[in-house]
Amino acid sequence: MKFSLTIVIPAYNEMINFQAGKLDQIYHYLQEKNLSWEVLIIDDGSTDGSDQKIKAWVKNKPQWRLIQNPHQGKAGTIKTGVDQATANHILFTDFDQATSIQEVEKLLPFMKRGYPIVIGSREIQGASRKKEPFYRHLMGKVFNLLVQIIALPGIHDTQCGFKIFETATARELFNALKIYQNKPEKYAFTGAFDVELLFIAKKRHIKIAEVPIHWRHEPTTRVNPIRDSIRMFWHVLKIRLYD
Repeated sequence: MKFSLTIVIPAYNEMINFQAGKLDQIYHYLQEKNLSWEVLIIDDGSTDGSDQKIKAWVKNKPQWRLIQNPHQGKAGTIKTGVDQATANHILFTDFDQATSIQEVEKLLPFMKRGYPIVIGSREIQGASRKKEPFYRHLMGKVFNLLVQIIALPGIHDTQCGFKIFETATARELFNALKIYQNKPEKYAFTGAFDVELLFIAKKRHIKIAEVPIHWRHEPTTRVNPIRDSIRMFWHVLKIRLYD
């Protein structure tokens, strides 16, 4: 079967990133690649007008689609892309391109070696993190340690928003989510749905490759360090309790 790729980009109040030309970066990269691809931008109920800007931007790009959802958080947003994908592999990548689309070239060889899941990692040897505030790095270190202790020993970075799944595997895992099922969301919350996905994959003995990538911190006002850290820690405990 010929390799094909659906690129799923979750979007929530992305006006700053849109104006910075993040979609143009992805567009120009893909235009140069001999690859069967499509891009699904899933808007998570944006309120800043960015959804209308994106709608106009994709209008004359046949391989690009905008799908508009009510606000339900990142898990439900990406699940919509998984359900709508037509390719046999799916890449999740963030709108801000903290991990550049070019990093996909590091992940693809592992798909060809038979891994149904390949995840980008900012924590293993060969990876790099640039311009990250100390408190954010500390938050990530502590969270990753807790995840390894409680749920996923051996996975060093569950939260990097750059992952490839075989489409059938992605659908299987998203349909098995218990904590991050589709539901309305109050905050701009990402959560620990990646942990639940990978936890279920491990339980089902699905192979996972963790690959070092280059990552650059992109400023955002959507992360509340105290509220989000507490909520994410509680969700990791729930993942273990649900097991």
